[in-house]
Amino acid sequence: MDITTKLMQYRYQFTLAIVGSLILGLLSYAIPRVLTILAYFWPLFASTAVFLLLIIAFGGVSHLATDSHGEKAGEGLLDYVAGRPEHFGDAQRYD
Repeated sequence: MDITTKLMQYRYQFTLAIVGSLILGLLSYAIPRVLTILAYFWPLFASTAVFLLLIIAFGGVSHLATDSHGEKAGEGLLDYVAGRPEHFGDAQRYD
């Protein structure tokens, strides 16, 4: 008698565990395997890898560094936005 009262005390937890187990079991049966997904998408993965390798081979990674573009590349724009148009006073005026 003591066992049935303890079981009834945790009946919602048992119900939740059983329902959760059934849902996980059905999902694991219904979802495709990882190898099936990789077999389906391998041309996409391979072409993306080749494309990235070509970008690195022809473009080079060193061009992405800030030294090759100059450290003050956006200084004129930042000065203009900050309200100090010092670099824009050098432009020719056509009156």
